Amino acid sequence: MRWELQRLDSSAGTLFARPAVIRTFDSPQFAGMTFFEVHAKSILNKVPSASRLPFGWTINPYRGCSHACRYCFARNTHTYLDLGAGLDFDTKVVVKVNAPSLLRTELAKPSWGGHHVAMGTNVDCYQRAEGRYRLMPGILSALTQASNPFSILTKGSLILRDLPLLERAAEVTDVSTAVSVGFIDSVLWREVEPGTPSPKARLGVCRTLNSAGIRCDVLMAPILPGLSDSPDQLARTVTAIAAAGAQSVTPIVLHLRPGAREWFMGWLEATHPGLVPRYRTLYRTSSYAAKSYQDDVCGQVRELARVAGIGSHEPVETRRIRHPRPPTVAPVAPIADQLSLI
Repeated sequence: MRWELQRLDSSAGTLFARPAVIRTFDSPQFAGMTFFEVHAKSILNKVPSASRLPFGWTINPYRGCSHACRYCFARNTHTYLDLGAGLDFDTKVVVKVNAPSLLRTELAKPSWGGHHVAMGTNVDCYQRAEGRYRLMPGILSALTQASNPFSILTKGSLILRDLPLLERAAEVTDVSTAVSVGFIDSVLWREVEPGTPSPKARLGVCRTLNSAGIRCDVLMAPILPGLSDSPDQLARTVTAIAAAGAQSVTPIVLHLRPGAREWFMGWLEATHPGLVPRYRTLYRTSSYAAKSYQDDVCGQVRELARVAGIGSHEPVETRRIRHPRPPTVAPVAPIADQLSLI
């Protein structure tokens, strides 16, 4: 334990305002997990312009994620703390305990321009740890008090705990949400997303948020080659997304960055060895699957979504959406890959 504390504290000079405090909990949902409570030096993160993302600022109250998605693109960020991109990422979670108070301070600075802030773009702000640390209510309250626009991407059903706060925020600023549901196969879900709420539960979140007037879209992400990409699987997933009243759907094929690539391929070799040659071919020259494959799969999803009339068959109450947009089938763009929790 002390060794791990020293490892994390080695980053304190540049990342954290004071040494970390290590905690473990006896409750079953946190079995085998370690939490590093830290005081961040800043909480509003400027996104490099070279990233081509459609937002310029993010908030990440956690680093590491108990969702344990085998493909998570953020895994390699744990190595910046001298922690591993594999099991360490799933079980050693950094908690920025001062996030709400620090955010209030930063939002109040004359230099802050009231920019849109995106949350859930690195790891999930509604992962299991949020149930104990409750950082998001303070974060949402600070953004609401500043009338600062924001968006949230999540796989966590815990966001519904904060629905009253989201409704309050939507009265004074632009608020949007999205859930990530790449497939609805329950067996595959337990294999590759073992710490997440079920796809059915996530689509229930989408339905509830839209019914409350909080716009919620769906990232159909990730679509896994050979595991969730058959025409029947795609059709069943799009049908479920449409039934949940999603405002739009964006299909995203799995991408495998360093850290995530090694962890995912190790799992694939152990559980689906017959698919390994296909993956090596698809991802031979890039973290992204071959463009022809992406175009084919995403084209199928777009057509399925068009036929299903996603977002158009069941009116959504928009009294709290300041600038309601018409239901759409979102285009596929390279930056979309950055927006999902994959």
